[in-house]
Amino acid sequence: ILQSLRVLAIALYLACFLHIIITYGGIIKFGLKLPFINFFRGILDAQMVAFSTSSSSATLPVTISNVTDNLGVKKSVAGSVLPLGATINMDGTSLYLGIVALFTAQAFGYTLEPHHYLLIAMTAALVSIGAAGIPSASLFLLATVLEVFNGTPEHTALVVGFILPFDRLLDMMRTAVNVTGDAAVAVTVAKWEGEIDEEVFRSKAVQ
Repeated sequence: ILQSLRVLAIALYLACFLHIIITYGGIIKFGLKLPFINFFRGILDAQMVAFSTSSSSATLPVTISNVTDNLGVKKSVAGSVLPLGATINMDGTSLYLGIVALFTAQAFGYTLEPHHYLLIAMTAALVSIGAAGIPSASLFLLATVLEVFNGTPEHTALVVGFILPFDRLLDMMRTAVNVTGDAAVAVTVAKWEGEIDEEVFRSKAVQ
């Protein structure tokens, strides 16, 4: 059991780490032409609070403070984009649901066709929108994703019961991804709208 959970945790942490670096780092570096090292340095406090609390909502005040004080985003943008992001921007949750769905398919011997993978990705992204920003809330959305390949309610209950005692360790990482995504979107909107102080963003002395 512990070996299976270890593999699941490694898969999730690796997927989340790559998503943060490639997707969000790519948006900041190549889409906005801003130094992505400064971006990650500027939101480190928010990431750590998100990792420790597993709650996007609880982290929101720290995220707003980091984005405005360290990244130069104007409060008008941060105050509107970040609360919305804490509600609907759940990339980490989408990754988590997709990985757990594949874990379930492997555990119970479901055969997945190529179209199943696309449907799992789409369904995970859709059901994660609006997921409650509290610990382990997203785990209970799994049933909808498993319906893509006709996962039974019994198998869903078994998987949820199997993962739930250890879910906090997984939730910590996916919440950090969600908060990082919120900050990246806030910076993007501020850049497009001319509501960002790039001197603050580019400053190496981020507090």
